[in-house]
Amino acid sequence: MATWSLDPEVTHLNHGSFGACPVEVLQVQSAFQEQMERNPVAFMLHHYQPALEASRATLAAFIGVDTDGLVFVPNATYGVNSVLRSLEERLPAGAEIVVTNHTYNACRNAATVTASRIGGRLVEAEIPFPISDPGQAIQAVLDVVTDRTALVMLDEVTSPTGIVLPVTEIIAALEPRVPVLVDGAHAPGMIELDVGAMGASFYTANCHKWLCSPKGAAFLHVAERHRDGMHAAVVSHGYNDGWPSSASRFHAQFDWTGTDDPSARLSVAAALEVMADHHPAGWAGIRASNHELVLAGRRIVADALDVAPPAPEPMIGSIASLHLPDPTVEPTSIFDPLTEALHHRWSIEVPVFTWPTAPQRLIRVSAQQYNSLDDYARLATALRAEL
Repeated sequence: MATWSLDPEVTHLNHGSFGACPVEVLQVQSAFQEQMERNPVAFMLHHYQPALEASRATLAAFIGVDTDGLVFVPNATYGVNSVLRSLEERLPAGAEIVVTNHTYNACRNAATVTASRIGGRLVEAEIPFPISDPGQAIQAVLDVVTDRTALVMLDEVTSPTGIVLPVTEIIAALEPRVPVLVDGAHAPGMIELDVGAMGASFYTANCHKWLCSPKGAAFLHVAERHRDGMHAAVVSHGYNDGWPSSASRFHAQFDWTGTDDPSARLSVAAALEVMADHHPAGWAGIRASNHELVLAGRRIVADALDVAPPAPEPMIGSIASLHLPDPTVEPTSIFDPLTEALHHRWSIEVPVFTWPTAPQRLIRVSAQQYNSLDDYARLATALRAEL
């Protein structure tokens, strides 16, 4: 079973932001780091690429893709930037990029910059929240796609609102006429995932969240029709085939972008194995138990807040958001006063987001294998006291 080094004095209900890595996986990462430091030259020139290929093959099998189109990136935001920067020279001047009102802020910023560089504009699809049916999300996106749309960027699991969007249905309606970039930051390990069958032009996601790898491991999958001309956000040796160890020029763009600590991406296979062994039903059991736990936790917190759940259960993975009353205290930092109170007075880590605009806000709870119903009951007690 996976064991965790999380502080037992803290109630951890924010796995969604940065994940948590089991001790057993950290030990594998440490072994890679020790091997590297015993002989850095030998490790980088002789051992790194075979270890990378092994990790890539294991991850490819888990998410249902070919290894030819799969590369590692530091995080999903890097993957989004890599796609957008690569597409800039190919997108027509004045083109439109579609995002949603639930799009992760960092990736929205990246799309805004690309739209500006091509003299185009960002178009926002308004997906309602509260939401009662996935069809509302599908229609909201399709309603804003026009003949000027050059790219649609979708979060498979939205960050502030914590809902699972029906990206497969939207992709089926758009591809290949309109390419789709999926930011699946939360999806691997949270929901059942077959990236190959999904059919998106581009799919990027983190491994450090629900796959529980060390921080610094994420991936990007690119459909074959787009691999030529695709390069990493950091242009390095692979741009002119200066990194000969990779199997293809596409891989070379990402396999070596400068000296860093590659141990996180080399440890992804270990994370997949350790977490699969944690539950008797493997990854299916982890996904199902986390889903059931977050729904139960959401009910406890919703009762404390006297609010209705804003999304149906099938649109929830392992995170769930609820509306909060508007704050009565002006923030004195970038963090919401309630976030600060829960952190300092209650030792509860849980995010409070301004959404969609101030003063409206949401609280988002996560469920991972180290959580229990007592965690949500404690949060409910704290919320009653603070609100």
